[in-house]
Amino acid sequence: MQVKFGTDGWRAIIAKDYTFDNLKLAALASARYFLNHPLKAKGVCIGYDTRFMSKEFARYTAEVFSSQGLRVFLADSFASTPAVSLYTKAKQLAGGIVITASHNPAIYNGFKVKASYGGPASPEVISEIESYLPQVDPAADIKADPKLIEPVDMKGFYVNYLEAHIDLKLIRQSRIKIAHNAMYGAGQDIITRLFDESMVNCYHCSQNPGFGGINPEPIPPYIEEFVEFFREVETDVAIINDGDADRIGMLDEKGEFVDSHKLFAIILKDLVEEKHQHGEVAKTFALTDVIDRICKKHGLMMHELPVGFKYVSTLMATRDILIGGEESGGIGITAFLPERDGIYIGLLILEMMARKEKTLSQLVQELYDEYGFFAYRRLDLHVSDVKKQAIIDKAAAGDLPSIAGYPVVKFSDLDGYKYHFEGGWMLIRPSGTEPILRIYCEADSSEKVEKVLAFASKLA
Repeated sequence: MQVKFGTDGWRAIIAKDYTFDNLKLAALASARYFLNHPLKAKGVCIGYDTRFMSKEFARYTAEVFSSQGLRVFLADSFASTPAVSLYTKAKQLAGGIVITASHNPAIYNGFKVKASYGGPASPEVISEIESYLPQVDPAADIKADPKLIEPVDMKGFYVNYLEAHIDLKLIRQSRIKIAHNAMYGAGQDIITRLFDESMVNCYHCSQNPGFGGINPEPIPPYIEEFVEFFREVETDVAIINDGDADRIGMLDEKGEFVDSHKLFAIILKDLVEEKHQHGEVAKTFALTDVIDRICKKHGLMMHELPVGFKYVSTLMATRDILIGGEESGGIGITAFLPERDGIYIGLLILEMMARKEKTLSQLVQELYDEYGFFAYRRLDLHVSDVKKQAIIDKAAAGDLPSIAGYPVVKFSDLDGYKYHFEGGWMLIRPSGTEPILRIYCEADSSEKVEKVLAFASKLA
């Protein structure tokens, strides 16, 4: 069996394991789940990103679903993952599928499953779908029912929703100059629909299934050329989205990268201190400790969860969660959608800048002034399986007395192996979507972060 669901659905290398034959298995198993869903009569929706063959894979998935008697709403062009999630929730469908591999390299494609509440399917739902895989017939004859497949403008539906939930008038009046790096992904023509061309400079806002030879992930290793572009066009702020636009990174007016840790903290701080909103907070294991300090100061319950937004989304759908997020650029506001959304979060920051008449660097400095400076970096190690396992084994023992000379004060293994030391922490865990080892570090100085990462990479 070549179909294996991971952290966020099924992902595989195109033509090797991501084939029409294996896609049929994933689609048939998912169809069985949706046919048992209380909202099955409402149907399901299917969207897709800008990757190689995504449109064709989406169409085939729709044909498989229709062959099983499911009503299908199929995106009439590429659409972001949040747009598909929003359509699923707003139309009260049984669920949704997004053909995307998100931030993964161009050789991958994927199959994300969305729950009826408009967020990633829970681990329990994914397990149920996986349980159907051995039961489906690989040789089943697929007889699509065209009458059950309806094309819809999910992107337009999403843009209209943004216009109703973001103070775009305030942003437009501020005349903030925005650079949008869509990384050749599915979010590429949303910002330009919302603002006139005098406010927006687009970068990599065209279709290129090879993503220009980089991973479409909004983090420093993949944005060096964009930073140069940003500084040349004299822009105030940048929004950077991944391949399916559910993740975000930003640049301040100086061209300095602002990661999702800081964006999450800035938004949480604003929701509580300026908008006087209340609720619980959900964060994954690799997200900044500053969230803990903000929650403690304001008496908010905080949930620390395994890595993967599906854990956050499940809580958002079942508890009074104000905001939830993860390390890798995924942040969601429950009042909008129990889903990470890189476009919406970027617009929230623009709205905040316009309302407070402050630059993004000033918002970051406000955070530092109140909660202390912190630096963060993630190292992705492409190492042999032997070395990868050796590092994991050493970290898993939980008996390292110090990290790069800093005495260990606490060890935890909720998801991976996390060592806390004075002024920071280090986390080691294998990726759930790629064959790499990730090492994460947060500390109260950039020098300390670099020292810890260098130490961790030599653990084997």
